[in-house]
Amino acid sequence: QVQLVESGGGLVQPGGSLRLSCSAAGFTLDYYAIAWFRQAPGKEREGVSSFSITDSKTYYADSVKGRFTISRDGAKNTVYLQMNSLKPEDTAVYYCGTATGEIDSDMYYLRYEEYDYWGQGTQVTVSS
Repeated sequence: QVQLVESGGGLVQPGGSLRLSCSAAGFTLDYYAIAWFRQAPGKEREGVSSFSITDSKTYYADSVKGRFTISRDGAKNTVYLQMNSLKPEDTAVYYCGTATGEIDSDMYYLRYEEYDYWGQGTQVTVSS
């Protein structure tokens, strides 16, 4: 059974940092890609960052470039999202997802439809 578990969310002040973790249970995180998405109230789920397992390329939404960093620890079967310089607009539930099929284009790595399995999400709130 494929299970992803996110952790590390919480309340942080603007300008602060958090590190999210996505751990796999029951399988190895060696599919084609692992990504972080987020969903704020009343908004659609949006791609934040993705890590390509096949070539270790990383992808970021424009809104988080230079502030967020995605990384993978194969030994721990975990993917991380380091979030720095957090802003109130980063407030959302953050989800990790895994793509079990090949992603045909770099343009698709932050597309929701490419990912098959999801965790339950972790809340990130940026507020003073």
